[in-house]
Amino acid sequence: MDKIESITRRIGQLRMARYFGRVHSMRAGLIRIEGLNAHASVGDRVRIAVQGATVTAEIVGLAPRHADALPEGNAEGLSVGAEVELLFAPVIAPCDDWIGRIIDPLGQPLDGRPLPTGGEPRPYRSEAPSAVRRKRLGQRLATGLAVFDTLLPLVEGQRIGLFAGSGVGKSTLLSHLARGVQADVVVIAMIGERGRELREFVEKTLGPEGMERAVIVTATSDRSPLIRRRCAWAAMAVAEHFRDQGRHVLFLADSITRFAEAHREIALAAGEPASYRGFPPSVSNLIMALAERSGPGLEGAGDITGIFSVLVAGSDMEEPVADILRGTLDGHVVLDRTIAERGRFPAIDVVRSVSRSLPDAATEAENAMIAKARAALGAYAESELMIRAGLYAPGSDPRLDEAVKLYPQLDDFVTLSSPAIQQSFERLGAALQANVPRKPPTRSG
Repeated sequence: MDKIESITRRIGQLRMARYFGRVHSMRAGLIRIEGLNAHASVGDRVRIAVQGATVTAEIVGLAPRHADALPEGNAEGLSVGAEVELLFAPVIAPCDDWIGRIIDPLGQPLDGRPLPTGGEPRPYRSEAPSAVRRKRLGQRLATGLAVFDTLLPLVEGQRIGLFAGSGVGKSTLLSHLARGVQADVVVIAMIGERGRELREFVEKTLGPEGMERAVIVTATSDRSPLIRRRCAWAAMAVAEHFRDQGRHVLFLADSITRFAEAHREIALAAGEPASYRGFPPSVSNLIMALAERSGPGLEGAGDITGIFSVLVAGSDMEEPVADILRGTLDGHVVLDRTIAERGRFPAIDVVRSVSRSLPDAATEAENAMIAKARAALGAYAESELMIRAGLYAPGSDPRLDEAVKLYPQLDDFVTLSSPAIQQSFERLGAALQANVPRKPPTRSG
């Protein structure tokens, strides 16, 4: 019955009229089309006949007598006068049958099996829920990692960023969160990833347990920038579908940097000037609009807890994409290459990381514990070079003495897995008590 309904919906979406134009010219990757101006809009897709095959493209600019389009694939063999058919703006129609599947940004299956479509097609770019009517952040979520259950808590509807260079363990950490965070559905956007990594991520890193509740939307690095950019929008539309059903959705995007880079290619080809360290001015609104679509839903709906990864070259937290996203989200987690090189996973620099769900996400006693742990880690970080060089003299600074004694236990604590939040805090409390000498009693009189 579901298949019949799916076919019926597709028939109902067929248009009574078809619109055609012709290729006028092609220059610097842009295809100039005549004959579609009365019907086409920016963002519409077109299909172009190329030597017995077809090439799809997206309209990125309009003028009184022509439309400019960027091809979504190889346009080799394209000739002046080739027939162009208008396909209008694409939509995506998720349903429950998409859970456990791998799809491309156009809603096509990549695992070789038929993929049903849902009854409500959704646009790729939609408005965020009303800021006035949105719910507040929800309850604290267990993540399976002690550091996120205590020092950097994650709550329902929160949006955090993972900032890391390449090869620091970002994808592995995302897979741990995909398996461990409490959620009804996990939607993963793999934007511009290497092709060989997809199967490894699905079968080894994520595993069958993770795939049971996941929808993966992927566009590998060899796809056109139009498809890579659409990957993030498609994944968010899928997450919004399940959120509107009242479910809690975990949204993982890897990475927003490649999303922004894809947009940069498109914007520059369309004539937008580069002004923000190579990025066009529109990239700021593009990133913030995507992030705002996640978060708490309206009353009666679910929430989208978003985790967005950012590739930071040379650990530069001030580069444009990192700077834009950090100011938009409800927390940021910094992964440090130096920590990763000494074998600690996850390689989180707790001192440079922050969760804006605190202090509301913890009790008064827990907040005191978190503050003490962060103070000890911060004191050690300030004097680490001096300590490792042997220049630190015990007894000169009681605060630093305590930090030096606590550091091994706190460093080990960050690597722990924990099935429950309470157990994580118990372990943190034990770490804060370990090897810390008690103050000698003071003499009276």
